[in-house]
Amino acid sequence: MTQAEALDDNELLRSMLAGNEDALVVLYRRRQAPIYRFAYQMSGSVTLAEDVTQEVFLFLMRDAHVFDPARGSLNSFLLGVARNYVLRRLRGDHLLAARSAELDAEVVDEQIDESNPLDDLTRAESIESVRRAVLSLPERYREVVVLCDLQEMSYGEAAEVLECAVGTVRSRLHRARALLLNKLRPVRAEPAVAGESERCFA
Repeated sequence: MTQAEALDDNELLRSMLAGNEDALVVLYRRRQAPIYRFAYQMSGSVTLAEDVTQEVFLFLMRDAHVFDPARGSLNSFLLGVARNYVLRRLRGDHLLAARSAELDAEVVDEQIDESNPLDDLTRAESIESVRRAVLSLPERYREVVVLCDLQEMSYGEAAEVLECAVGTVRSRLHRARALLLNKLRPVRAEPAVAGESERCFA
């Protein structure tokens, strides 16, 4: 472990502001993945997630002095910056309408196990169904699901990112989970017309 890696986020930020490039590198390695995951889970776009991650760290290099440790952690601050960039891009680029096409084109993250491909395919389809359901939520509900359920942040940490009360996070998450359950509930099959099953196997 290097000397910079032993520092906490606030110490690294102070060191970075003093001109230590190693501190920026360590901060990037430490915080890049959560920012990327948040942007991707909010947008469904690899390109947007990569762009937002880069923009967040450019912002940090340029405007790190605006961070106030009394208001929360640096991680929450950076995710809040990422949130602003994501929402701006989604609203400006109208990516919400186009994101399903990108999702269709992307390769499913999980590898199919040849020994039991049906189980793996079913699991991959379930993951994709959840991903699409999350992406279809309104922004205010999607972001609490991403932060609390997918990023596993506490209500307090999510409240810091969203700059709202903990109670607001709780109520939005409750509503978001209800919406998700409704979206993921299988559609009930219509009762088969008499004789239809026989025709199917004829």
